[in-house]
This record gives sequence, structure tokens and C-alpha cells, in this order.
Amino acid sequence: MIYRNDLAYWSAREIADGIKAREFSPVEVVDACIERIEERNPSLNAFVFFGFDDARSAAKRAEQDLIAGHQVGPLHGVPVAIKDLFSAKPGWITTFGGVIALRNNVVNYYSVFAERIQRGGAILLGKTNSPTMGFRGTCDNFLFGPTRNPFDLERNSGGSSGGSAAAVADGMVPLAEGTDAGGSIRIPAAWCGCYGYKPSFGLLPFVVRPNAFMADTPFLFEGPITRTVEDARLALSVLSGFDSRDPFSLGGQQDLLVGAKEKDLTGWRIAFSADLDVFPVQPEIKEMVARSTKIFETAGAVVDEVKINLQYSQAEMSNLWCRLLMPAYLAIHRQMKEQGIDIFEGFKEHFPPQYIEWIEKSANMSVVAFYQDQEIRTSIYDSIEAVFKDYDLLVCPTVACQPVVNAADGNTTGPSMICGEKVDSLIGWCLTYLFNLTGHPAASVPIGLDADGLPVGMQIVGRKQADEDVLRASEIVEQLQPWIKHFDKCGQRIA
Repeated sequence: MIYRNDLAYWSAREIADGIKAREFSPVEVVDACIERIEERNPSLNAFVFFGFDDARSAAKRAEQDLIAGHQVGPLHGVPVAIKDLFSAKPGWITTFGGVIALRNNVVNYYSVFAERIQRGGAILLGKTNSPTMGFRGTCDNFLFGPTRNPFDLERNSGGSSGGSAAAVADGMVPLAEGTDAGGSIRIPAAWCGCYGYKPSFGLLPFVVRPNAFMADTPFLFEGPITRTVEDARLALSVLSGFDSRDPFSLGGQQDLLVGAKEKDLTGWRIAFSADLDVFPVQPEIKEMVARSTKIFETAGAVVDEVKINLQYSQAEMSNLWCRLLMPAYLAIHRQMKEQGIDIFEGFKEHFPPQYIEWIEKSANMSVVAFYQDQEIRTSIYDSIEAVFKDYDLLVCPTVACQPVVNAADGNTTGPSMICGEKVDSLIGWCLTYLFNLTGHPAASVPIGLDADGLPVGMQIVGRKQADEDVLRASEIVEQLQPWIKHFDKCGQRIA
């Protein structure tokens, strides 16, 4: 019998290998994860929907497949969580991040992530918490409340994939889904000390209807949140690949399953920026990221501090991000209303006031203004691309501050001031969204704990379609400055 804590911090790879070697069964693994979730989720609030009956049935089928000698996928029997935003499994509730009007919204379709991760053998346990409509860098909403940080329960896990990151850090599951329109994989990964990977645009299909082109603006991505780089590779191996339903889906498939044998970066040139020139960043975070760049020098790379030459302030760019996101939200509201669901009628006070403000502000946006914003986006793209003319990677902090304290009213926001400079509390403290605007692959890598015992993340950004470079650099950090030991602090937390 495997108990709830026996497998808590095993990797997805270790669990999959153990199942295939018949050291334990998928049923035992799923039961152990369910026990741990039931014990620890009440204090953490990472899971908001529990698909335990479905999971136990799937585990029995997975066990029967092994007994029968059937060919199985690389994630056979591995428990996984999906995010309660866009992701869906037939018969499960999808609330779009705690929208009260959707608290009983049962869907009848699979999202691509759920479909493909199950095809790879994974077993879905349930859905994780997200902020309302995913529209902020913290994880809180009026239906479910905040997801707490497993390193400090008074603080927030980060958003929008906060429930997923907290669940992985707390040993509930080894792998969880994140979605990312402005950093929603990398922000909570940084705050929860996990590995969060946002792939190149198009590597993982994102299928949406009736507008198949919606993912381009607002620059939507899906990706894994894990405790190891190898597990991220494992997830990407089953999630990537062409899908004709997605007009942006890449035609080829990168071989991302096997990492480089040689952890050597000799000949590589890496650009480092402590603040992307425009973001106020807490001094300790700057120092820790700068110190961690020495890892790449140890591996043979040349690291240079560079200027990014962005033409806009952080305030101008965060406003740009909000404006570009709004047409998608307005379209979602219209589509739901056409289906007989008015998510505002009688529930408007249950939306964050910042969300309402941006919806009202953007309702009459002109086409001309939209295209002017795309010109600003182009300028940002050109500035980032200029760096990659001379460098293989760009390294910077993932976020500018440490986890904020949770609010009592369901409306936890990020900071409005950092180092004496005003920032947008929604996203202005996140050095992540620029790479959503540009489509470059990016990962948040844990680099240690600060003086308060809170995780710090370093962002590694690669050239377009150079996902392997980002993964390889991440592996070197993991090898030379291992972060797995940091989870001891979460593991020892009183449930």
C-alpha cells in the first residue's frame, strides 16, 4: 500500500517508470494523490473541482492495460491537474476562473491539453484555481477565494495558473497545466518555486471556436508546470505536434523528449538584464538573478549585461497588454450571451473592479486604435529580436517582487508600487508579458529562497522556435544549482 506522502515529491518520470516496472499500480498512485489532496488542499485551496471518481476509473483501466500487455504512453498512470479557465473535460465544470454565473457550467468537450495529456496516459484528478477570466498576475476570485502559497500560507501563489503551481509545489501532483497570456505559467512558477514553461507560439496547439484566430491576440499559450525540467520535456513530448484546427499550429514537431547529454554551453552568448531597462525590481531579486547567471559562465557561456532598448515605459506596455486582451474577453461575453448565459447580469459586483473598468473602457475601441496598438507591439518585438541577433538567450527576473499577502475579500492584487515607482497592480510587476507579445519561448527557473524563505524565479528566454535551447539552459541551472531541496519547506508544512 502506498500512502499519501510516499510519492509526494517523486517526479512524473519516476512515477511512470515505477508503474511500468510494476513496482506499484496506477490505482495505488491515484489513491495516494487523492489522499494527499484531501489532507492538504483545505489549507492551500489549489484544487477547486475534484474528478476523483473519473480518476479512479481511469486508474483501473490503466492497470488493466498493463496486465494485458498493451502499449502505453510515456505518462501512463501519472496524475495530472488541469486549470479551471479554458481547459475542459466532458462532464466537468468550467468556471473561467471562479465566475459565479458559471459555477454550474458543465462542458461537453475536451480542450487540447486535456485530450493530449490523457492520450499520453496521464490521469486527470481535477481542476485548479485561477483568477477571474485569468485577468491578473495573482490567483484569487469571488467564488473560490485565493490559492495560498505553499511556502507561506498568508501569501498568494501567483496567477493566473496559481492553483496548478501550488499543487505541484505542495506535492499533490507532479505535473499540472498552465495557460499563459501574460506570464500565467511563469509568474506562479516563480512564486511557488516550480519550473514553468511557456513554449514557442504554435508548438502546442490551442483550439478555440468560433474564432480560431483568437490565440494570436491575446497571445495565448499552454504549457506544463512541473518540479523538474525532465518532466516538462515529458509533457511537451505528448502535448506538441501539428493540429489542423489551430491555424497557428507548427507543421513540424521538435524532439524535446530527450535532454542534451552534454551540459555544456561553450560558445553560447547569453544576454542578461536585471530589469529589461524599464521595470522597477526589488534589489534582492536583482541580486539573486545576477548571481545565478554565473551558472552559465561555469558551463562555458559568455554572459553580457545588455540594454534592451524598448521604446515604451513599463506603464505604457502594461496598458497595451490590457487593451490587446480586451477584444477576446468582449467576444467571450457575447458568445456566452448568445448561448443564454449573461455572466454580468446579476453578478457584475462579483467581478474584480479592474476587469470591469477595462471592459467598459474597451467596449468602443476603434479598429484604427487596435492597429495602432499592434504597431507598438511590433516595436517591442523588434527590440527583443535585436537582442537575439547577437545572443542565444536572454535572462532576466521572472517577476519584480515577492508574493503578496492575500486579501480577505477575494480581490488580491499585485503591488501598485515597487521601489518607489508606480506599477499596474494587474501585470505591471511581471517581466513576462513582453514575451507573450513576441511569441518567444520562455521558462521560469527556481534559483533559491530569499531571506524570508520565499522562492525566486529567473526567466530564460530563447530565440523563436528554439525551445530546446531554453530547456537545455534550464537543465544546466537545475544540475548546477538544484532546487528540488527547496520543496522540503512545503513538505514539512502542517496541512
